[in-house]
Amino acid sequence: MTDDRLPVTKNQLPAIMNAQGKVYLVGAGLGNVGYLTVKALQLLAQAEVLIYDALVDDQLLQLVPKNCLKLDVGKRGGKPSTPQAEINHLLVEHCQRGKQVVRLKSGDPFIFGRSAAEIDALMANNCRFEVVPGISSALAAPLLAGIPLTDPTISSCFAVFTAHEPEKLDWEALARLETLVILMGGKQLSTVVQQLLHYGRSPQTPIAIVKWAGTQKQQTWTSDLANIQTVTAGVSLSPVVMIIGEVVALREQLNAKIEIEFPALDMLPDQPLHGKTILVTRSAGQSSNARDRLAMLGANVIEMPALEIGPPSSWEDLDRAIAHIADFDWLILTSTNGVEYFFARLAIQGKDARALAGVKIAVVGEKTAQILAQQGLQPDFIPPNFIADSLVEHFPEPLQGKKVLFPRVETGGREVLVKEFTMKGADVVEVAAYESRCPQRISPDALKALQQQAVDVITFASSKTVQNFCQLLANHGGANLDSVCIASIGPLTSKACQQQFGRVDIEATEYTLEGLTQAIVQWVQR
Repeated sequence: MTDDRLPVTKNQLPAIMNAQGKVYLVGAGLGNVGYLTVKALQLLAQAEVLIYDALVDDQLLQLVPKNCLKLDVGKRGGKPSTPQAEINHLLVEHCQRGKQVVRLKSGDPFIFGRSAAEIDALMANNCRFEVVPGISSALAAPLLAGIPLTDPTISSCFAVFTAHEPEKLDWEALARLETLVILMGGKQLSTVVQQLLHYGRSPQTPIAIVKWAGTQKQQTWTSDLANIQTVTAGVSLSPVVMIIGEVVALREQLNAKIEIEFPALDMLPDQPLHGKTILVTRSAGQSSNARDRLAMLGANVIEMPALEIGPPSSWEDLDRAIAHIADFDWLILTSTNGVEYFFARLAIQGKDARALAGVKIAVVGEKTAQILAQQGLQPDFIPPNFIADSLVEHFPEPLQGKKVLFPRVETGGREVLVKEFTMKGADVVEVAAYESRCPQRISPDALKALQQQAVDVITFASSKTVQNFCQLLANHGGANLDSVCIASIGPLTSKACQQQFGRVDIEATEYTLEGLTQAIVQWVQR
């Protein structure tokens, strides 16, 4: 162990203050992205170090920047866990290095979250910190199960406690309260029942147990104290929230009212994809928009990157084109990757958007136009169908004699576009701006879900992701996809799906991610 891991001394404090490191103790809520607070989402997007607990949903880990250092310090029952002293040390260490640290905790940081020890360590080492609340399962689980914790006639109060150490609780006092909410008590169910009955609670007292509240895996069991152990026999009760009291009996009444107003609770207008597991296949680091859009509609989203985007084998051709950019009449950008890599290279050459003052720009797709707008530029032309094939057909001026720069993927791109431009008399200069490759590995979660036939829909946004998906799956033992819906973003991708799977079940009418999402919703509703 080297000394650079030790807290700094007082004479080093000025350097610390200049570094401006800060620790945010953030509540992750229920783990579902849809229940994350706006501030938590913003902090995750800016995090340089993420130190997170075990019950944090993997989807949340994708919200941080690519270069964020992610440290799992979760405390798992029955398994080795990171000592609290080590967690404290990690927070102090990275803060003193000037990093923006997010300490992501399940639920709310101040509800059974051990935040006091971490705050003490930060204060003792003059580290800046801020606490960001989260939605506690103690409040959300009953609500999501249709159980009100208070009622004007049967429950004027409720108590929240953990049964992790039942011997320390005053069961005689607890038994007298109208409503009890118990966290971390699944393994202590028999003790909970025994103690409450011993201190006078009726065996007919209603009880509900909610597992994985707020996620696609949510399950709810209801019974009474006399029979709940029989009802849940053989079931792993972790993580669960228990609700005990007469308010549990209101669940059936409330659900009946909800069903009258909405024929199917899981098909509410804002959650049409509830209960569906959707596999998203896009390039690594570019699936967040698709994931967030589907998750907000209630889907359980699994990411399986089927493309890796990186630099081309050589920058020579692109650099030469940039050096003579004023010679071109048009710049054609057919993807967000083309935009990002072209302008990154432009900056390396000491130029910016002003170098394109005399060059018109055509882009394919609204998303490409949005990325271009980040450079302060608006395209001169976007084809109406958002596909490259319509560029020539709808081009706004004659191409005869026009010099066109086309930064594109190095290998595997379509040649039709260049041929059609050339046939119309354009002088097309193709240059490699980036390369897309098939990843070497498949996400373990994605592979498991596919092989267990737990996926309802697979989305494809390009023909290359179709090809790479099939290659990856074949390299890892394959899977039966007969019952899986194949969803395509447009005709070219659909053609690849037909070649690889012999079918395509969904094709977006509008060839965008929004259009693909809408098509999936319509398919589910049918």
